[in-house]
Amino acid sequence: MNSIELENVSKVYRRYNRRRQFATLKSALLGGSLLRDLRPDETFPAVREMTFTVPKGRTLGVIGRNGSGKSTLLKLVAGITKPTVGSVRVEGRISALIELGAGFHPEISGRENVFINGIMLGLTKREITRRFDEIVEFAEMHDFIDAPVKTYSSGMYMRLGFAVAIHVDPDVLLVDEVLAVGDEGFTHKCLDKFAEFKRRGKTILLVTHSLGLVERFCDEALWMDAGRMKAMGDPKRVVGAYVTDVEVSEEHQLAAGDAKAQTSAAAVPPDEAAAGVLADHPVETAEAPDDMFRATEGRWGSREIEITAVRLLGPDDAAGHVFHSGEPLTISIALRARVEMDDFVIGIGIFNAEGVCCYGTNTNIEEMASVRMIGDAEAAFTIERLDLVEGTYKLDVAVHKLDGYPYDYHRLLHTFRVKSRTKDVGIYRPKHEWRFTGNVGFTAGARKL
Repeated sequence: MNSIELENVSKVYRRYNRRRQFATLKSALLGGSLLRDLRPDETFPAVREMTFTVPKGRTLGVIGRNGSGKSTLLKLVAGITKPTVGSVRVEGRISALIELGAGFHPEISGRENVFINGIMLGLTKREITRRFDEIVEFAEMHDFIDAPVKTYSSGMYMRLGFAVAIHVDPDVLLVDEVLAVGDEGFTHKCLDKFAEFKRRGKTILLVTHSLGLVERFCDEALWMDAGRMKAMGDPKRVVGAYVTDVEVSEEHQLAAGDAKAQTSAAAVPPDEAAAGVLADHPVETAEAPDDMFRATEGRWGSREIEITAVRLLGPDDAAGHVFHSGEPLTISIALRARVEMDDFVIGIGIFNAEGVCCYGTNTNIEEMASVRMIGDAEAAFTIERLDLVEGTYKLDVAVHKLDGYPYDYHRLLHTFRVKSRTKDVGIYRPKHEWRFTGNVGFTAGARKL
């Protein structure tokens, strides 16, 4: 038996258009259909041709980017909005944790609001009275339940709304990213309540950005993209496909951002005379910032040796901008010396998004003395294991004289992102293992939010 059934469901909204505003409802009705007479560019399809079922007692996680139609889908199932096309059928009492406390009145007390909100969700006054103490205890609101709601903090407001909705004892529970409203302790209570619902055979439809929660908690996953169903099935498979798609999108964004940064960088143009200047006659227009660790992104140098390209290569020498923690990474630097040079140092620096230097080195630090460079060349710096925690990182790439005189310096012009399923903190993720003695036991898995 199915608790939720959607058949060819679409929801279309009218875009805001100052030239097509109706003065009154009468003028809209007399003028014809609100949607039928609009051009395609005047409408926005939030949900498109969705067909799926959720069997009774199953938990379905809905994932996707912001604006993909997840919340609209939940509102269609809840009956808050009606489909433009298609049909939605739900068996049993629904409790929707979509906009917590939506029925609360700020001028009256929390106690009165509990009764009003409970009645709106389908309970009788007697049922609310019987569950009132549980609701207040769950929301941790004993000292404030008789105060006006307008005096509540946002966290108190959300906790009380959640407590009322969760104690309706629904057959179908709809949840839209509400686990972010409370502190860690309250979030654990919410997850425990969801687990209890699952044990009791309730049907849950969960919209969330927490992919780990979907993998651990849900029986199936639904991936939405631009209002359409992109994939549905095993949570690990669907989440994996979604993560891959997000990484491809991030790759394009980072590549475009790098190209823009390198184009707009405040570069010191190469002196046209540099082509005829020997290494012992430096070009005087090349000046670097006084404090390299405070320099903003940019490019400078005489270009007697020029960095013509920088590529980031992952496994199998595939160029990209998104890598996984623990993978190899090669920084490939294409160089061009206009004349023969014998004094040069090649260096790299890795910085996190806050500008903290994670690592830096150069050929001189590693005791390599330069001998000769002429024409086109390439330097490759390989990191066998990219043991950085998840985050966005920037690269400095430079070639300069032994005394620091810059030939070509790329400051924070190259960006890459490290992805990891392990959500540790800091910068560096060293290779490690745990050992325990005595009466200490763990299972293979983890208790996570």
